[in-house]
Amino acid sequence: MENKVVLVTGAAQGIGFATARAFAKAGAAVVLADWDKELVDKAAELLKTEGCKVLALACDVSDDAQVKTMVDKTVETFGKLDAAFNNAGVQNVLADAADQTMEDFNRVIGVNLRGVWSCMKYELQQMRKQGYGAIVNCSSIGGILGGPQRGTYHGAKHGVIGLTKSAALEYAPLGIRINSICPGIIHTPMVDKMMAGGQQDILDAMIEAVPAKRLGKPEEIADAVLWLCSDMASLVVGHTLVVDGGYSIQ
Repeated sequence: MENKVVLVTGAAQGIGFATARAFAKAGAAVVLADWDKELVDKAAELLKTEGCKVLALACDVSDDAQVKTMVDKTVETFGKLDAAFNNAGVQNVLADAADQTMEDFNRVIGVNLRGVWSCMKYELQQMRKQGYGAIVNCSSIGGILGGPQRGTYHGAKHGVIGLTKSAALEYAPLGIRINSICPGIIHTPMVDKMMAGGQQDILDAMIEAVPAKRLGKPEEIADAVLWLCSDMASLVVGHTLVVDGGYSIQ
């Protein structure tokens, strides 16, 4: 990734931060974007102490104008955009379908689906000018499976895969590769919130059902994203890469 410019959303912690760090360690200049300005600034400062070339930007991906500004600032600062990992996401409030609220539906769809759509739109406008680029959109095992009380989240993540495949067909002829990744149960702050919110039993049951019998590490997802954005994956187009310890193949 020497001399590459990479944009990562949801980069302040968890999978996003691990991926930003992996790209930076591989030689890329990395833009870390997150809605939490204080947290993303701290993340960027940490990477700077490790000798990485990074820029922190505050961005709520559910706001189309903020997304455009994020991409414009990336290109203004580094001159181009070689790759992007659209990772920002939120969980839904657990509720049966009949009891889910429009407010929560709009919040989750706004970040997890419309946010990915918006990020891709502006990233692709730049990559189309360049004639090259690679994008990875973060779906989930919730994008290929169902889950009780998680319909809004799973619906959004299914949608990410559809967006990815359709855009991949449009832009592969232009030298731009678009793929998606489906992390399994990864030890992130989102999982920590599940445990703190009284969902430890649910989490334990999910881990027990994983053939690998453990939580995944954010770095394991980062490695997969790095590969998808690299020349080693030059013929991988519109693919949904599942990294879940075997959970979804049962």
